[in-house]
Amino acid sequence: QVQLVESGGGLVQAGGSLSLSCLASGRPFTNYAMAWFRQAPGKEREFLASIVWSGGATYHADSVKGRFTISRDSAKNTIYLQMNSLKPEDTAVYYCAADLIYTSTPQPMTAPDYWGQGTQVTVSL
Repeated sequence: QVQLVESGGGLVQAGGSLSLSCLASGRPFTNYAMAWFRQAPGKEREFLASIVWSGGATYHADSVKGRFTISRDSAKNTIYLQMNSLKPEDTAVYYCAADLIYTSTPQPMTAPDYWGQGTQVTVSL
């Protein structure tokens, strides 16, 4: 059974940084892509970034490109989201996701097979 467990959320001031982690377990993820999404109150869930487990190629949405960076540590079965220059509008619940893929080209994830439970990030002025 696949489990994705996020951690690292919290309260940070605008302009600060935060690093989220997602520990993946339950199966080999060799043929999977992993991704980060977020959902702010009253808004739809938003794709942020994805990474192909094998090879580590990444894709970042334009909305976070240059501020957020996705990465993974295969030995630890963990993916990360480094968030810099945070803004109050980055306040949301951040979710980790996994999807079986048939290409090594990273791309936006639309319908993941698995989701984590989410971690709250709050950015204050």
